Amino acid sequence: MTLMFASPVKRNVFLKRRIVTLLFCMVCACTSTSIAALDISSEFIIKIKQTYGIEAAERIEQWQKLMQTAKQLPEQQKLKWVNDFFNQNITFVDDVFLWGVNDYWASPMELLFQGAGDCEDYSIAKYFTLIELGIDDKKMRITYVKALNLNQAHMVLTYFSTPRAIPVVLDNLIPEIKLASKRVDLLPVYSFNGTGLWLAKARGGGKKVGGSGRISMWAELKQRMLNNSIESLSNKEIR
Repeated sequence: MTLMFASPVKRNVFLKRRIVTLLFCMVCACTSTSIAALDISSEFIIKIKQTYGIEAAERIEQWQKLMQTAKQLPEQQKLKWVNDFFNQNITFVDDVFLWGVNDYWASPMELLFQGAGDCEDYSIAKYFTLIELGIDDKKMRITYVKALNLNQAHMVLTYFSTPRAIPVVLDNLIPEIKLASKRVDLLPVYSFNGTGLWLAKARGGGKKVGGSGRISMWAELKQRMLNNSIESLSNKEIR
């Protein structure tokens, strides 16, 4: 699944990571809304255009429009709209080429600035966007699996219509949303959401083993998304 840009993406990856995080926090600092749906002013759209180009600004605006227009849709339709939006607008690129590190979990804004990310980033963006659209966190889990056909680790978003239902899978590998029981190419390992961590059991819910704060990358991501102080970030070394 490792793909490379044709252009020299590795150049200045650490500087790029700092710029994108600063831009994200600048936007956060000017809004009181949730960590997913940010009220972006025309001033920041201009900054995004200057730093990442017109396409990045258009992705942000399209994302905002999606969250404004899909709030009243049935949950199944929300799943489809959000899954299609990220699958169609984001290019898969491995973290080492995009961020210069082996593993980095991007926020939805960071993903949209870049227009690229890996499977974790797709799943995280879908999760936070669906929360903003009113879907209960308890119905969703970000699920770590083994993609058997690729023989490698992978991440997807799963949605449970009821606690005992077989979940459906939102995946960047295929466009269709399918029941987990139909995704025999995926072997679940563990899953988590904002409140819990589960070890996989077959293709259902699994056994809860604690809070999701035990996952360091998840804790770091949430802290980064909640940190809306430009001043504190400017003095912090980005790893």
